[in-house]
Amino acid sequence: MQPPEANTSINRAFSAQSSHYDAEDLANPILQNWRHRVYDHVQPFLLPSTSILELNAGTGIDALHFALLGHHVLATDLSDGMVEKIKQKIATNRLTHVNVRQMSFDQLETLRGQHFDHIFSNFGGLNCIPELNQITNHLTDLLKPGGFITWVVMPPFCPWELLWVIKGHARKAFRRWKKNGAMAHVEGEYFRTYYHSLSSIVKSLGPAFQLAKVESLGLLTPPPASASFIDRFPSTFSILQSLERKLTRTFPFSRWGDHIIVTCQYKPLP
Repeated sequence: MQPPEANTSINRAFSAQSSHYDAEDLANPILQNWRHRVYDHVQPFLLPSTSILELNAGTGIDALHFALLGHHVLATDLSDGMVEKIKQKIATNRLTHVNVRQMSFDQLETLRGQHFDHIFSNFGGLNCIPELNQITNHLTDLLKPGGFITWVVMPPFCPWELLWVIKGHARKAFRRWKKNGAMAHVEGEYFRTYYHSLSSIVKSLGPAFQLAKVESLGLLTPPPASASFIDRFPSTFSILQSLERKLTRTFPFSRWGDHIIVTCQYKPLP
């Protein structure tokens, strides 16, 4: 579990980020592409009127997307600023399918008694927790039999980041491989992040969960922070994007990248 001071830093960082997150999200073509790829990934696992628990919901971009498709979402986030943005979207869009609760994802025991068809977490929020079993230990109490989890997390191996070695930044290139995580710097705040491999995710879920689908994001193409690469090297980007499409669901490349999208199904043991 993150120490209390880490949660305080995370809260301050993402509260500060909440004021400009939506505008930057819309303006970033890589991030927009990734978000739609996540939606394409998860859509086959959603039934009509699916009940979704969203962890680290941010400003509610994904909650709004799912609600407008007719699903019911409980959006949770630690950050004061992010929760306020979700509340504003609920009011502005008159959403009846979205509820919001301010909480950290290591407080899932407080939701005991509620049951969901799907537990969703996007874009690395779960990389703020060192041990995934702090979350997975509670999933069987929250998921309906046959339900799914879809998590978008940052794995330890990211080919694009290894290019930092060429620029003489070996520490940055191999930061994901540090045993005790790496320090993240967001909006002037520092907190530790941890990188989770597919095998560690599956292990933490246990035998009651079966892997349904995995694919990579940002395997060969640059991350959202390097979106200017598209304008500077359009031909190279096009080639990399084409190669990535062919490899993103192929072993072992589906396990590598800036992020991986992982969906597993809960099948209670006899």
